[in-house]
Amino acid sequence: MWKITIFRGITMRRMIFAVLAFLLTSQIAWSDDKNTAKELLTNNIEAALAVLQKKDINQQEKKEQVIKIAEPIFDFHLMAKLALGRKYWQDLSDKNREKFVDLFVAKLKATYVDKLSFYTDQKIAYETPVQKGIKIYIPTKVVSKDNSFAMLFKLYKSSNTWKIYDIEIEGVSLISTYRSQFYDILSKGTIDDLLLKLEKPETK
Repeated sequence: MWKITIFRGITMRRMIFAVLAFLLTSQIAWSDDKNTAKELLTNNIEAALAVLQKKDINQQEKKEQVIKIAEPIFDFHLMAKLALGRKYWQDLSDKNREKFVDLFVAKLKATYVDKLSFYTDQKIAYETPVQKGIKIYIPTKVVSKDNSFAMLFKLYKSSNTWKIYDIEIEGVSLISTYRSQFYDILSKGTIDDLLLKLEKPETK
């Protein structure tokens, strides 16, 4: 009995040590992940803004360069699926899925460039990343002389890098906003109506 008690005590201590070691390692890993994700986002946005401030290239060239910078960090395909939602995505033919993704991604890219184009004298403050399960949220604040507004970048880990799958502006999700618009169209019409709507250029 005495030997069994000692053995159980040693086993319990080892288990506790193993759990503590795992938790500590996990915290360190997440800390590294959060720093990596934040650095990736910061470098990407700053590179895009630097392009927009160039004086020696025209607007079209600026847009093309900004999109090229954005593509590695955005999961545009996933964003398209999330915006349409499982309810409608699973019912689409392969042809319509491909067409929808192409049209929606083009709209997302144009929207991203347009939003960045408004930045002139504003400063972007990158705040402490927040872990949400297997995802990382990076709060930012765009500050100018007159006002400021909050943006939240949502990222998930894809292979060995981090990808943006949604952006919130003042608490409003970009993906949720599009999904609401799409559901409204599809509740009254068909996928062809939605595709036709996406094909039309937005009026400014």
